[in-house]
Amino acid sequence: MKSKFSRGVATALGLLAAAGMWTADAHAADKKLKIYLSLSYSGNAWQSEAANIVKALAATPPYNDQVELKEVISGTDPQAQISAYESMIDDGADGIISFPISSTALNRTIKRGCDQGTLFFMYDATVTEKCAYNVSYVTAGFGENSAQALVNALGGKGNIFLSRGVPGNSVDKRHTDGAMSVFNKYPGIKVVAEYYSYWDDRTTQQETAKALAAHPEVDGIWAQAGEYGAIQALLDKGGKLVPVTGENSNGFRLALADPAMKAKGLTGVSAGSPPATAGYAFKVMMEVLQKKRDLKPENIEYPLPWVPADKVKLCKGDKFEDGCNAFPADKVPSSFVTEVLNPELLPELSIQSALNGTPTPGATIQPLPKDIKKAPDAPGINCDKCEAPADQYKLTKIDATVN
Repeated sequence: MKSKFSRGVATALGLLAAAGMWTADAHAADKKLKIYLSLSYSGNAWQSEAANIVKALAATPPYNDQVELKEVISGTDPQAQISAYESMIDDGADGIISFPISSTALNRTIKRGCDQGTLFFMYDATVTEKCAYNVSYVTAGFGENSAQALVNALGGKGNIFLSRGVPGNSVDKRHTDGAMSVFNKYPGIKVVAEYYSYWDDRTTQQETAKALAAHPEVDGIWAQAGEYGAIQALLDKGGKLVPVTGENSNGFRLALADPAMKAKGLTGVSAGSPPATAGYAFKVMMEVLQKKRDLKPENIEYPLPWVPADKVKLCKGDKFEDGCNAFPADKVPSSFVTEVLNPELLPELSIQSALNGTPTPGATIQPLPKDIKKAPDAPGINCDKCEAPADQYKLTKIDATVN
């Protein structure tokens, strides 16, 4: 039989152990998730807004008490981003949310991070390493749909420019491949100039001006982000405009809706890359890390925005509400990328979140919809040793009106 002293010691030790366990559990509960935001290319409005909304979400309750977010910008050299990833992994990152500069060059380092327990979520651009999550609209058909819109506007004939993005990037490749799948069907469409504009208005304006010097009689421009710069180059050349298909800058949407611009020859459609993919990827990552969503690494498709000229609608407030999709010129810069907001997936955000990285006053993180759309395979872009669907360049937003 144990003595009262023995029983007392055992009881005391049990209480101390329980207290120790409680302290450890409380410490674990209080410990913030270590998340890194890794940008490769930066310096344009799109990249700034994408980074800002991740920062704004991380500062929004309850994430503000749950996340330690650090931002790293490595530039356009894949080796620099590889080195950045390695440092983050060695620092014990719980998750890395990233715009990758290459779809393949980062794979080995990503795999090492996955093996050590780091989650990798890529936004907009993609990688082929299968342990990473890719959250992108890249397979949603921007290239082919916008190209068909331009062909329709030109009646199937004309000299056109291709204003591309960043060399070697998976997004640029998928867009251009999709566009050429359409242009190649029309012998009357001639690509007379092709240049990289780095998804930037100023660079697009400069490169389009160079192309206009060599080919002044251009009939249309197919552009990725930076499309408003193409319009400025046309205006600088003499004021005549042509059909332009581009992405989601506020200046472009306002130009499409401007009767004076239309009278000079401008028509087109605003589609393309939403910076909102960064915020969506961050929220999915948080739900996975916090065991609120059971989701294995996969390719997740973000829907393609599609706003023809006659569907541009000005917003009265600081959010996308009542079907609006653009803001007055005195509210945001012309380079502001409108599709940084999404009332369904990112109701916490406002234009101030996108411009300054600050949370919306009074906002709290809202759960995502239950269903997540899986993206189709795109060999060399979001998967390796895979096959693309036979209809990968199927038109989904527009019909061909030219034989």
